[in-house]
Amino acid sequence: MAALDLLGRRWTLRVIWELHRQGTPIGFRELRRRCDDMSSSVLSTRLTELREADIAEQTPDGAWQLTPLGTDLVTAMAPLLDWSRVWAERRERAD
Repeated sequence: MAALDLLGRRWTLRVIWELHRQGTPIGFRELRRRCDDMSSSVLSTRLTELREADIAEQTPDGAWQLTPLGTDLVTAMAPLLDWSRVWAERRERAD
């Protein structure tokens, strides 16, 4: 339940996705830009929560990246991504 609580918070999945998509450490400002310029306070809070959960970490130069556990989380979410693609296609056809 704790994991679902964390992942269900606004912007959390987007931050994880952008850290994964980048593939290399990313600075705070660039991450914020990639997250549609979310407020810096919300991004800071989400990054702190992800760091405390050992999903994200800061590099010595201050950039952010997923931890091995965070990468495992993205892998575990792959079936949900596959499902969401099918769901989106069906919704498009219905419209």
